[in-house]
Amino acid sequence: MAKGISRQLRLQDGEGNENGVAVAVDTLTIAGWTGRDAAAVEAHIAELEAIGVPRPATVPCFYRVAADLLTTADTIQVPGTDSSGEVEFVLFGSRDGMLIGLGSDHTDRRVESYSITVSKQMCAKPVAPDVWRFADVVNHFDMLILRSWALDSGVRRLYQEGEVSAMRPPAELVGLYLDNGVTLPHGTTMFCGTLAVEGDIVPTGRFEFELEDPVLGRTIRHGYNIETLPVTG
Repeated sequence: MAKGISRQLRLQDGEGNENGVAVAVDTLTIAGWTGRDAAAVEAHIAELEAIGVPRPATVPCFYRVAADLLTTADTIQVPGTDSSGEVEFVLFGSRDGMLIGLGSDHTDRRVESYSITVSKQMCAKPVAPDVWRFADVVNHFDMLILRSWALDSGVRRLYQEGEVSAMRPPAELVGLYLDNGVTLPHGTTMFCGTLAVEGDIVPTGRFEFELEDPVLGRTIRHGYNIETLPVTG
């Protein structure tokens, strides 16, 4: 296996303490169509169909992308104006055990209309620099809340909001991905699915997102600016 990358993150415990941790990313996978509610999955498929994205061949599915797309940067560059973000909880397999964090599966929607696999490779995958131990949230995992906001021309609007219980549980996703595995191995990172948007899927100049733990009273937040590059041919 080709060697991947390493990202320096901040591991927070349940009491607000944090320590730096280097997380290896040899394999980066985007899990798609992961909703527990079949009707909600159908709604997301339908909203993507409305902008030309074909239906997936299987549900759920797992898209392998280049590890070096993972970034904690606060600005990403994308070709053209057809991409947008979507908030997801992210699982990291590490030597410190499985960690949970927050990311955006930023995707080129025009390319997605003819190849989801290619579209996943088109844009960087921003993640928050903070992570938690999955063991610290496993007993109240379904109570965690995801939110995102689209910002453009000085206007900030709620884009997505809901509990992570909308997606399949991590153990189930890991089991499907690894053929009955129970935890991600060191060096494997997985984005775990997203929520339907409030309104239309739209490009934006900035995307902000958060993962709230209402039980331990803490929140992971991140945001990034989108710089569009010219498409000349």
